[in-house]
Amino acid sequence: MIAAAREAMIPVIFSQEVHRSNLIDFGRELDGAEDIHCLEGTTDIEIIDSLDRCDGDYLIQKRRYSCFFSTDLEILLKGLKVETLIICGFLTDVCVHYTSVDAHQHDYNVKVVVDAVRGSSEEAHEAALKAIQYLQRDGLTNSEEVVDWLRQYINQKGREKSDCLEG
Repeated sequence: MIAAAREAMIPVIFSQEVHRSNLIDFGRELDGAEDIHCLEGTTDIEIIDSLDRCDGDYLIQKRRYSCFFSTDLEILLKGLKVETLIICGFLTDVCVHYTSVDAHQHDYNVKVVVDAVRGSSEEAHEAALKAIQYLQRDGLTNSEEVVDWLRQYINQKGREKSDCLEG
């Protein structure tokens, strides 16, 4: 999906939950089931190598579950004139869910890629997907559908490939 997005010249935005090592910025987050996580300077915050960030991709570092909360994501999306967010990652019932809800509240179209998200449990994953679909009945998709959309977009627009494509 990332390669297809780059080929279509669709912005790729990564997010990274990062907390200070002195734990000062956790707030109420540790009141739930999660323990201390995503501390700066640890490998827990590294983006998976296989995702292969490139020049031209964007990175949003966040201290809370939603990518919108106290970040510059909204400014970035407005500047890029984004109308639809294609959301992947984990946890479906935490970061994916809260980012999707906030995207909906900011009037973006939301497309959560069900085969590219994972929950804290299968039950929590399914419940989060149902909640997202409740907000936007067309809010769920899969990676094959996304790649097809992107290829159709490329064909319609006749765009050239990005410099950040593999092989």
